[in-house]
Amino acid sequence: MVHEALGTWPRALGRLHAEGPELVLADLVYTAARHLDHVHEQFTGAAQHAASILTRAAAGNTSINSLGVLQNRGTQIDILAARRDDAVDRLKEAIDAYRQVTASEDAASRARRPRAVPAPAPTIAQPARVARGR
Repeated sequence: MVHEALGTWPRALGRLHAEGPELVLADLVYTAARHLDHVHEQFTGAAQHAASILTRAAAGNTSINSLGVLQNRGTQIDILAARRDDAVDRLKEAIDAYRQVTASEDAASRARRPRAVPAPAPTIAQPARVARGR
């Protein structure tokens, strides 16, 4: 998600800035991306485990507990899905903040940069008119 939005990997963002708010936001983007990866791994792991349990139950290869097949796993998956959605939102917010700060920094550096003034165009003297006698 970060690479698509910013054109670089989250870990590389910190190397683009030496200090200041850009570096802080680059670290925030990196941390948010890692958090999303972690929550996504938890979500997919829980979903795959539940799918395995349901497959065995449907095939009749396991006994079904009187409390249900998934018991609390369904709730766990719902919570992880909500946490993943929240992590996506936090990462998007961090990316937007990073874009705003780096865009304003780019605009400020362009404003401070002296602009090259083009040299004046050479003047071409008109040839003197020779008055002809009549």
